[in-house]
Amino acid sequence: MSESTASRRTFLAAPLAFQTVPSASAYTLPTKVLGRTGLKVTTVGFGTMITSDASVIERAVDLGITYFDTARTYQSGNCERMVGNALKAHRNKLILSTKSGKEDKDGALQDLETSLRALQTDHVDIWYIHAKSRAEQLTEGRLEAQRIAKQRGMIRFSGVSTHGGFPEIIPAAIKSGAIDVILTSYNFTMGASIDPLLEDAKKAGLGIVAMKVMAGGFRRVKPGDPLYKTFKKDGVFPAALRWAMRNPHIDTAIPSITDHDQLDENFRCMSAPFTSDDASLLAVQRTYIRPLYCHACGNCLGVCPKGLPIPDIMRHVMYAEGYGQYAMAREQYMELPEQVREIDCHDCRPCAVRCPNHLAVAARMMRARELFA
Repeated sequence: MSESTASRRTFLAAPLAFQTVPSASAYTLPTKVLGRTGLKVTTVGFGTMITSDASVIERAVDLGITYFDTARTYQSGNCERMVGNALKAHRNKLILSTKSGKEDKDGALQDLETSLRALQTDHVDIWYIHAKSRAEQLTEGRLEAQRIAKQRGMIRFSGVSTHGGFPEIIPAAIKSGAIDVILTSYNFTMGASIDPLLEDAKKAGLGIVAMKVMAGGFRRVKPGDPLYKTFKKDGVFPAALRWAMRNPHIDTAIPSITDHDQLDENFRCMSAPFTSDDASLLAVQRTYIRPLYCHACGNCLGVCPKGLPIPDIMRHVMYAEGYGQYAMAREQYMELPEQVREIDCHDCRPCAVRCPNHLAVAARMMRARELFA
């Protein structure tokens, strides 16, 4: 059977070692409509935050993936330039989003103008207010920047992204009536804590994009670890992606993709169902990462007597250890106030913070100082 005539079912059933990911012409990829935007997106998109090889982005286009996400701050602005170069020949048939975390209206609009130049386009389809966790961060100034950008044709739709503030951000986004798309962390460690909020957002017509679907990306279990025999096997991270995609309220997921192997692995997930074997793999993975992975639930905020922003610091550690992006992680860590970076958890025993998700808070804070301070 030729590659062009092979059915999707036959392709996905074949052993991984013998699968060759075909070109986009072989079959139509599954898509969903992104809420009230009407934008049609493939159920797996492309998160470019740590991508350094433009050929991976170009091949994703060839495979038929339609949604690509970046941000002004990724790779100190170099990410947007790379994405712009990779996508410029295909811009009119793709969905493109970027983000700004600027605090004020004028700063945000200036960020957007810079983004458009770097991306070599006159508009983006979605412009996100970047990485917010509290309702009060959806300020009138930020929302006004999005309204102005829409009026000027610089963006088509507005959004907000959150790493862990979904209990506040999702209701606030719905209430505002101004947000079209929510980009939120969503993975197998969360489940019931966020699912009712996602249902509310869908009922309100918002599109929902999932990120951080790999729950920290802890891929490097070493020999000697009691779980090595399990995690040296393939399957954990495709299972995590399928878990996120199984939720009918998730329109698309944007896992970070760094190389062609990861692209192929994610591509194969697009029509593969979540299985009982996947569930078993993730149950073991959840046990492994429990002391390592911060859910960014916000329950620890204000608890540390020295004022450590634990979710932010844990995200930097995750980028270093889970994603293998030490330089980016240290750069973000060094943006923390100096008085925060000088706090040493060795000086404070016992730790006052008790994580409801069993994160080893003191140990992970000390790990952050080992890595970055």
